[in-house]
Amino acid sequence: MSNEFHARHLDVSAFAQSGATLRGADPLSNFERLLQESGGQGGDREVQWEVRGQQQSDASGHVRIWLHLSARASLPLTCQRCLGPADIDVEVMRDFRFVGTEAQAEAEDEEAEEDVLVLSRDFDLQALVEDELLMALPLVPRHQVCPTEVKLAVQDVDFEAAQEAKPKPFAALAGLKTGQKG
Repeated sequence: MSNEFHARHLDVSAFAQSGATLRGADPLSNFERLLQESGGQGGDREVQWEVRGQQQSDASGHVRIWLHLSARASLPLTCQRCLGPADIDVEVMRDFRFVGTEAQAEAEDEEAEEDVLVLSRDFDLQALVEDELLMALPLVPRHQVCPTEVKLAVQDVDFEAAQEAKPKPFAALAGLKTGQKG
């Protein structure tokens, strides 16, 4: 039995049984959906990840298979406050427990604090890393402090004056009703 494990084709059971650890620092360009979120920018930036396998016996003596994942990346996103480029740091630390069937995973996932996934001999760990980082993205990316002053007014300074200068068609109608010319 080989102790060589690959992130794209991971035998989860063998990985956990050996208590192995895998680490990677892959370019953002290897993560198509993350790269798309960053507008195609920063493809040479690193996505760093580490996963550790573990087998544990529960109270009833059943062996449980676990993966402990941590991942981080700095993504070039657009600040939604100033609309300028912003480097947003994203980090995840998650635990996954594996079970034998999809039905079992569905049933147990609702009750469990950890995520429950289906055991596989050909598990795509890199896809899991990408999924978790995507879910960790902020809904509204923004700088802590924007590098440029943010215009918070919703109208121009001369907006009111321009509105006063516009003809008011209903004022003429009101004048007809009261007998005045407007």
